[in-house]
Formats: sequence, structure tokens, C-alpha cells
Amino acid sequence: MSAGARRVGAEADLASAPAPHLVTEVPGPRARELIERDLRVTSPSLPRAYPLVPARGSGVVLEDVDGNRFLDMNAGIAVTSTGHCHPAVVEAIRRQAGQLLHYSGSDFHLPIYGELCERLAGIVPLRGPARAFLTNSGTEAVEAALKLARYATGRQYVIAFLGAFHGRSYGSISLTASKVRYREGFGPLLPGVFHVPYGDTSEIRERLFRRLVAPREVAAVVVEPVQGEGGYVVPPEGFLRELRALCDEHGILLVADEVQSGMGRTGRMWAVEHWGVEPDILLAGKGIASGMPLGAMVARADLMTWEPGAHGSTYGGNPLACAAALATIDLVERELAANAREVGGVLLEGLRGIAARQPLVREVRGLGLMIGVAFRDHHAAARVEEACFRRGLLVLGCGDDAVRLSPPLVIDGERARVALAVLEEAVAEVAAAG
Repeated sequence: MSAGARRVGAEADLASAPAPHLVTEVPGPRARELIERDLRVTSPSLPRAYPLVPARGSGVVLEDVDGNRFLDMNAGIAVTSTGHCHPAVVEAIRRQAGQLLHYSGSDFHLPIYGELCERLAGIVPLRGPARAFLTNSGTEAVEAALKLARYATGRQYVIAFLGAFHGRSYGSISLTASKVRYREGFGPLLPGVFHVPYGDTSEIRERLFRRLVAPREVAAVVVEPVQGEGGYVVPPEGFLRELRALCDEHGILLVADEVQSGMGRTGRMWAVEHWGVEPDILLAGKGIASGMPLGAMVARADLMTWEPGAHGSTYGGNPLACAAALATIDLVERELAANAREVGGVLLEGLRGIAARQPLVREVRGLGLMIGVAFRDHHAAARVEEACFRRGLLVLGCGDDAVRLSPPLVIDGERARVALAVLEEAVAEVAAAG
């Protein structure tokens, strides 16, 4: 048997292996050793949710350096959309790696860069023809959108929402308003950004436009169709349509940040499709390339009037990332968006059952496989997250008092029910401890 065949066989075995399955305490001895080495040399700015040291993964199963198997319900922060090491994605990367590792799409015409831009232009719900700019990350896509919005409109101001997370580079952190620690110590930030409550346009009309800024000076409204790091918050019915109408009324660009909610995560390719809203600019990242570093800003073609050199990226649209993205889009379109709707329904129903039995759970909310579980306070949520980790279930906190469930889109009903059982054990433990 060839080395490649053995590797594929091992991946398949891991994907179907029982999980959670713990053979040591967590973290185990090898993990503790590596964490100690890591903490001596890495930036202390890295938040590290819990002491997980992954070694390999397949499907929805992650194995750490001590051989402990975890059921992954956070997908590397909603990134490994097609599961860990999906064979089709791995093969696309491997094939591309044998042809060309890098040549800058900013300065030359890479066929695969154009192919991916063409594919994205064909699947985004924008008004009319679209063009795409490829980046290395979601935050870079946000930065590109800020520049394009100001350039195309000639206006200077931008509106964003409380609870929003758009990234940590200077422009994107100026829009971010989910936690003060992301902004503390870095001011002054980008001027001309106004924040209003999420889910209500009245604050824009009645306070901003009457007291603080003329609408004719606003370039863009930047919104997450479903808030991500801010708590997995689904907007009230009608909010995004009202936002679209307000932007149309004043010639303001509507920018949909779908870095976390896009690529099938909510059961549609893009979350805005749940409300039939067409933005002017759409941003993608995280799950777009199943773990390879890629983001995209896709905009109406008539807005892309900037001159050569106005924006660029040495690595953005790297051939390996583009190959992974094309394979990812195929999988999401063919089966995984539908699977997110189906299995997301199983999880939502099960979580609402847990909420009925466990008073510690305050609210369950979500779309598809983008689900938030809110608890009575931040401390309860953090303790549930930690209790899940000790049981081999990987969830991640978000917002003020919630944990998020954003598993790979390949998860099936059986794995979902295992996750529900483990989560309820963790919630019961925290509730019993008071």
C-alpha cells in the first residue's frame, strides 16, 4: 500500500472513530509539555480558550498530541467548514502544490485567482455583475471594503453596530464593538465610525442622522447578517430589509460581513439570503477555504472603479488557498449547506429541550449550524465551556454570556446527538456546583 493510501485510510478511520474518547486527563502530559514551551515564545496577546493541543483531525473528530479524541463543535472558530482534512479539499491542495505554490495575483494574472473570482461573482447575492478582491483573512476583506466604500462614494463616515466583530487590524477594529479589550490601548482608532444598537434602524434615523452626521456623508453601513463573536445573535425579522431601504434612501453602501455566517454556515450559502437582502459589498473568510488562509471582498462591478495600485496583496489569493476554496464551494453547493439546515435543526431542537430541563440555559438561538446558547451570566458560560472540554467536546464562548456551536458542516445527526448529551452533562455539572 502506498504512503498516500495509508494516509487516506488513517484519516477515514479517525473520522469514524468514537469521540469523545479520552485516554489521559486533559491536557495530557505531552500537551502540558508543549504548552509550556509555547508560552515561553509566543505573543501573550493570543487568548487561548482552553489547553487544547491538536495533532490531527478528520471530519468532526480532532485528536490531540496525547491521543485524546475530541468532538469538534467549533471547527477552529467556524473555519474548517468541510470538516478536518476533507479528501476533496486535501486533493485539490495537493494537486495545486505540485503545479505552483505562489505567484502574486496582485501583479500577475494567475488563472486560479481569476477562476475563483468568477466563481464568487456567480454565487453572491449582489445587485448586478460583481468583481472580487482576494485577501488572506476576513479582517483584510473588511479593510478592503472600507477603502472601496470611501473611494467609490467620496464619503468619509461609516456606521457599524454594537456587539459587532469585524477583526483586529486598525480599520476593522474601529468597526468592532463586541468587547472593550479588543480596542483598549490602541486608540485613537479610525475616525468617522459611528456605532448603534444591532437589530434596530431607529437609532440611525433618530439620533445619528438628526444629531451627529448627515446621511449624505455616510459611505457605508457594515453589518453582520448574524452577529458572530458578539453572541451568535440572529437579527429581528425585517431588520436587514429596513437597513437596505435606509441605505437606498440615502445612497449609502450596505456591506454584509459574512466572514463567519457565510459559506453555508446558516443553511444557505450566505446568511443574507434568509431575508432576501442584496448588499452592495459582501465579505467572506473563515470557512471559504476549509482552513487555508483566504478571504474575499466581492462588490458590485460598478463600484470597482479604483485605479491599478489603489489596493493589492502579495499573498492574497494564493494558489493553494484558491484551490481549496474552489473545492469547498463545490461541496457546500452540492451537499453541505443542505446538511447544515438539516443537522442544525436537530441541534436546535435538542438544545431547546436542554433549555427546558436546565434553568441555567437562558436562550437558544441560531440558524443552521451557527448556534448560540446563552446562560445566566458570563461565568456560567465560561464554566460550561471548560466542563465540555474536560469531557472531550469542543465549544467556544461568544458574546457576554453564551457559547457557540459551529461544527464542521459535515456533521451528521448521530454526532449531533452525542454532542447534545455531553453538553447537557456539562450544563448539569455547572448548575449543581452553583
